[in-house]
Amino acid sequence: MSGIPQERIRFILHELKFSLALLFIMTGILLPWKNALAGNMSLIEPSALNGELPKYVILDARPESEWQAGHIPGALSFSWKSFTRADENGVQFRVFPPQEMALALGGMGIDEKTSIVIYGDADKSWGGEGWAAWILAWLGYSGSVRILNGGIQAWLNEGLKVMTDAPKNREKATYNYKLAPQWDISTAEIEQRKSPMVLIDTRSTMEWLRGSIPGAIHIEWTKFYSGTNRRPLDTTAFKQLLKDNGADISKPIVYYCRGGIRSGYVWMVHQLSGLPDARNYEGGMEAWWKLSSK
Repeated sequence: MSGIPQERIRFILHELKFSLALLFIMTGILLPWKNALAGNMSLIEPSALNGELPKYVILDARPESEWQAGHIPGALSFSWKSFTRADENGVQFRVFPPQEMALALGGMGIDEKTSIVIYGDADKSWGGEGWAAWILAWLGYSGSVRILNGGIQAWLNEGLKVMTDAPKNREKATYNYKLAPQWDISTAEIEQRKSPMVLIDTRSTMEWLRGSIPGAIHIEWTKFYSGTNRRPLDTTAFKQLLKDNGADISKPIVYYCRGGIRSGYVWMVHQLSGLPDARNYEGGMEAWWKLSSK
């Protein structure tokens, strides 16, 4: 650079530093937005949660009877059974309309920015912890969501305490929802398939053999967790599972079950893996049987 005037060199270096600084700033802005999915969702270990209980509102996604028998201190019951019903078409297990969900969450002292931890047992909850995370995403949640890694069984296995008393009522809040339709998909969209997609049926083998959506791949939802604590598969194992079953991860993926609960769990594992965003067919086979022409 001996032939370039020193003033020109200083100018080039200044512009280079400015460009690098701008790149770092934009990276800091764009990457969190891309991964925010449903409010910056990630796993949290039992020991970490135990040290930060006052920081979070904790949602127990197991059946209410399981919550009553013993729950993490301060945890609120948030079973899918309490927030679903048949819709006007007779489709079972449909989530309450967004206005009702927003009122219910607000009544629990939760707004769209509250820091939340969700746990279940990936068993009796039927993966309801994933369904709960999906509901928040669908409602446009913008806070931080943590999924308790290993669920209630990991909590108990670490010797951490549970309680049977109901927690104190939280001050009511206003949940300002803004629907994020990219997390859901309609029966018509699946039937028409105007764009490429991979459909993954997460029901049991017995359910699958009784009938499925044409072209779907079958991977039972229980294959998406591992170990005695039923921890969600890590990214490597998750990708391998999809690959082994012929799922093309370069295409948009839609998960479904009978009513969106088990597939909601798989959707959660997918989002945690860092793969491009997936969708949960919340209506599931219940909607397909009633609303599709096939």
